[in-house]
Amino acid sequence: MDKLIEGVLLTPLKQIVNPKGDIYHAMKQSDEGFNSFGEAYFSTIVKDEIKGWKKHTKMILNLVVPIGEVEFVIYDDRKESKTYNQFFSVKLSQKNYQRLTVPSGVWMSFRGIGEGLNMLLNLASIEHDPNEAIRNELVDINYVWS
Repeated sequence: MDKLIEGVLLTPLKQIVNPKGDIYHAMKQSDEGFNSFGEAYFSTIVKDEIKGWKKHTKMILNLVVPIGEVEFVIYDDRKESKTYNQFFSVKLSQKNYQRLTVPSGVWMSFRGIGEGLNMLLNLASIEHDPNEAIRNELVDINYVWS
């Protein structure tokens, strides 16, 4: 399950320690995974709660977790994909500070696993459009959260 799904990127990010307050890089236009900019938003998730499943038809997600810890699970149901019918999971936090780039066309769900506030940043390739995503109930995709 640790094999990346086709089109998914994990990019290590820089953290700069400063006695007055640290700096956490997220994304530059020159970074691999940058497609375009539509909007940026923060989302929080309570410990042990799960949001998902959601599949974007156009939007590319670029997810960073600067506060807390979040587990992301991606499921590939694209029949033409080399990773068809496979899952990938990763836990992102300040200790594992990376950007997760999720292409359109795959399912994603995420769970809060840190104590206290769990916050993610999404640097989305397009502006939010409620008609652009497909949603499934958690029971609709057979995945066992550990």
